[in-house]
Amino acid sequence: MTAIRSRCITAAIIAIFFLTLKGLAQQTSDVKSAQAAATAPVSRAPVASSTASDELTDRERMLLERIEKLERRLADIESRDPKGPRETASTKAEAIPSATVEANKNPESPVNQSSTSAQPLTNAISAPKSQETKTAPNATPGKKPEPFAFADFTWLSGNPRTKESPIDTPYFTGEFRSDVAFHESFNHPKDDTISGSSEVFRSGEAQLTQLGIGGDFHWNDLRGRIMTQIGMYSQTQPRNDVSPARGQWQLDNAYRYISEGYGGYHIDKLNGINIDAGIFLSYIGLWSFYNFDNWTYQPSFVSSNTPWFFEGLRVQIFPSDKLKIEPWLINGWQSYGRFNKAPGVGGQVLWRPNGSVSLVFNNYWGTDTLGNANRKRIHTDDSIQVKYLDKPESSLSKAAFSFTFDAGCEFGKDSGVSCTGGTPDKPSQYFLGFMAYNRFWFHRDMFGLTLGGGAITNPGRYLVLLPPINGATALSGTPYFTANPGDRFKGLDGSITFDYMPRQFTTFRVEYNYRTSNVPYYSGPGGVTPPGGNTGPPGSLVPGFTPDLLKFERRFTIALLVKL
Repeated sequence: MTAIRSRCITAAIIAIFFLTLKGLAQQTSDVKSAQAAATAPVSRAPVASSTASDELTDRERMLLERIEKLERRLADIESRDPKGPRETASTKAEAIPSATVEANKNPESPVNQSSTSAQPLTNAISAPKSQETKTAPNATPGKKPEPFAFADFTWLSGNPRTKESPIDTPYFTGEFRSDVAFHESFNHPKDDTISGSSEVFRSGEAQLTQLGIGGDFHWNDLRGRIMTQIGMYSQTQPRNDVSPARGQWQLDNAYRYISEGYGGYHIDKLNGINIDAGIFLSYIGLWSFYNFDNWTYQPSFVSSNTPWFFEGLRVQIFPSDKLKIEPWLINGWQSYGRFNKAPGVGGQVLWRPNGSVSLVFNNYWGTDTLGNANRKRIHTDDSIQVKYLDKPESSLSKAAFSFTFDAGCEFGKDSGVSCTGGTPDKPSQYFLGFMAYNRFWFHRDMFGLTLGGGAITNPGRYLVLLPPINGATALSGTPYFTANPGDRFKGLDGSITFDYMPRQFTTFRVEYNYRTSNVPYYSGPGGVTPPGGNTGPPGSLVPGFTPDLLKFERRFTIALLVKL
């Protein structure tokens, strides 16, 4: 076919050349009319029937007739081609549907599962961008559908509700996130410091929680994602990681401004296989790291106290468009480095049998106590989300619920702790918790109302977030709030969240939270900062100072969340 096209083009060039010579040699009006007839579209009339054809030379007439025959032959061959007409850039674009935007914690993020996620999109629950352009559902016979693209899953908590990206090119899908919130604790701590949260940090102030700039790269089978971590998260996330104390190079500083950063490769087998290496968001706890994606701003303890990121390798295997199996080989539990000699291992199974149900199962094993390689940790995290009402034209347009259950423990010979049957010398150290939420959407999903909460018990406090007393971090610890084997902690919380969502890219959120525990834990009126500021090593005792900790906290939040 390429040869035929070349011959047509050659013949046309020859014809134009001879006609041009004729025009230069003859200046009469009769010759000009002959030129017009020769250069007019062939489809208007056969050459033999044109009044101007009588004045064409035999050679010119022969060339034009030959072009007509070649064009007819080319059209006939293309009509009989079993593959149909050749694709053009425009027909490819029309065949590709909008990608389902992913996340979880990120439930991947495509997106991203990237895919963009949107992938990654990454983050992504849906296929990577490179796959989106090759495996659009029903676009080409024999192609398998994209994972989780058979329905709209933007109703899920942990998934962004955006259905398109205004920053999209064939090679890069950009992403911008802004999370600015005002929090007010009714305990009114004088140092404006809020304790015991991985999302809320200051009282009585407007603060930039997260500013993310980045997106997803996708070219052929290559994929990658970068997202910045600017704002409060750049300080509060690294302070919960103990692993940088082992060795050199200040890992907490090296990565503090990156929430996601990985490169990967897509294999076009089954319904897709993605291999990613770098920093990617965790899925344990269901809620996304990004508050825009969630039904609430402050999640319950089960989500707030479990990992927000992993560093290492993940492999996303999609046996079908409804199932994902994802093993991990990572440095540890929300850690930039290893705690001991062994890495962390785990994985996720995500199954969405239809557009109204999502089930996710996460499991983890690691040695995550610094300097104690004998202490092993296991953890399981299992969630279900169900959309039980979907009437877009009704006042109550949609309703769904989620339930998450977590269980785990630490154990091992000569570890100093046990899962069950503890003794004073080897106390039981475990984690049990749940969270449950119900979400309502109103007026074509413009308004949202979420009610829910949860509870945990965690003897040993190995997953309890350390209050920042005198600048304490997970590494420094503090005698004001110990985390020794067997130390009890029980927490209970509830929340009411109201969202106004005028556009798919914007959420105005108002939320009320109530949290309580069996031991003093939340910042009280006296705060957790010594007079004059932090004194001595982080978390250390300060003569004459006692932090003001209470067993309860009530607060409200006003937030503006943007994702492009």
